[in-house]
Amino acid sequence: MESLQELRLKLDEVDSQIVRLYEERMNICERVGEYKIQAGRKVLDRQREKEKLQAVAEKATSPFNKKGIQELYEQLMSMSRKLQYQKLVEAGALGRLPFIGIDTLDAGMARIVFQGTEGAYGQAAMKAYFGEDINSYHVRTFRDAMEAIEEGAADFAVLPIENSSAGAVNEVYDLLVEFENYIVGETIIPITHTLAGLKESSLSDIEKVYSKAEALMQTSHFLGEHGDWQQISVANTAIAAKKILEEQDKTQAAVCSAYAAEVYGLKVLREGINDEKNNSTRFIIVTNQKVFLKGASKISICFELPHESGSLYHLLSHFIYNDLNMTRIESRPVEGRSWEYRFFIDFEGNLEDAAVKNAIRGLREESRGLKILGNY
Repeated sequence: MESLQELRLKLDEVDSQIVRLYEERMNICERVGEYKIQAGRKVLDRQREKEKLQAVAEKATSPFNKKGIQELYEQLMSMSRKLQYQKLVEAGALGRLPFIGIDTLDAGMARIVFQGTEGAYGQAAMKAYFGEDINSYHVRTFRDAMEAIEEGAADFAVLPIENSSAGAVNEVYDLLVEFENYIVGETIIPITHTLAGLKESSLSDIEKVYSKAEALMQTSHFLGEHGDWQQISVANTAIAAKKILEEQDKTQAAVCSAYAAEVYGLKVLREGINDEKNNSTRFIIVTNQKVFLKGASKISICFELPHESGSLYHLLSHFIYNDLNMTRIESRPVEGRSWEYRFFIDFEGNLEDAAVKNAIRGLREESRGLKILGNY
């Protein structure tokens, strides 16, 4: 019987041949890419790849090896495509992506819209990003805000996209697909809930507490200590604060931000009542122009996938091959198509980077309906 060392030496010999043949294959693939550039042909030829996978699998001698050969050649063809996309970028065949780099966002004369009402966290996020001296107004729903910028009634919208404890704001993700609006900035603000009431109120007076349903859940430990308080859900925390001011009932209080309490002249009865002390929300700045700040370092995209085994794996390999750091992935069901999903991905980079152009070229050819949601 051969020793383990002898078997390993034989494997080393075979591996050396595999490396030599791999490099020879990639050299030929490079020439294929050059031909496709000259002929104006697409890199991905699904029918050719399907036929190739079937042909090489038939040369294997066992079911196990057939499966293994197919998996190996899927990887080989994936590497070939990536090399060809790279050659396209180097040859300038990709061209410019349809976004214009700008030095600054012109917010001086801009009109900015946020969802909610005066005192909402959205207003606080807007002021954190744009400052105090701005022309702004509020609307009732996220859709209203997206329609406002699409129609030109506003230049920018401020919308929540993700909460550190509650996760993604799914409606906003869906609206980014539906509307031709684009992310140009983001800001993260801490979500610190307070209990606020009238100036003459004290904790012992409170009988009813109003707030957004999520805020009531996020303060359940504190509210649970006061089991006799009736908890009533309203549209958002700022509306709760406004209700306390308008009704002038000292037995009522609102779970809201200190900012909302200040806006409506309420007294903070208890600060920092969140269950999760590090709660924060990421807000995005959206416009209807395909622009990005030249120093932008994060890109958001979305796409659908062919309903095939391994399709997500192959798409994500474009980030690995181009040394791009993916920071977030979310999925949402595609409306009207059962069990099919749209993926939302954030990754580090700028639309002017060659690696980003290379990755997007590959993603566009191998996915369905790729949309660049913004560079910010």
